[in-house]
Amino acid sequence: MRPVIPYVTAALLFGLGVYGVLRRRNAVLVLMAVELMLNAVNLILVTADTTVRAQLPHGGQVFALFVIVLAAAEIGVGLAIVLQLYRLRTTVAVDEVPLTERPEGER
Repeated sequence: MRPVIPYVTAALLFGLGVYGVLRRRNAVLVLMAVELMLNAVNLILVTADTTVRAQLPHGGQVFALFVIVLAAAEIGVGLAIVLQLYRLRTTVAVDEVPLTERPEGER
């Protein structure tokens, strides 16, 4: 079997994810782009598991399940952070998040 199509599809998905992370300003869209990259990695893991003979059988599928669990946890924490950011700033633009702001008591 020639696994060219899944690898090319995964590369395109990963490229779109990188573009989304680098170009988007909305935090929700950045999270979606990260999920796109994780799905591309899952596609590569499952394709490699079916095409490459490894010493650990079904290792790629196990790693893909592990990545799915990590992605679910990541999106839960990420959406909680975005929701809190929206409550504090009334915007979810990542460019407007001050990274060096001091708390109110230290001024």
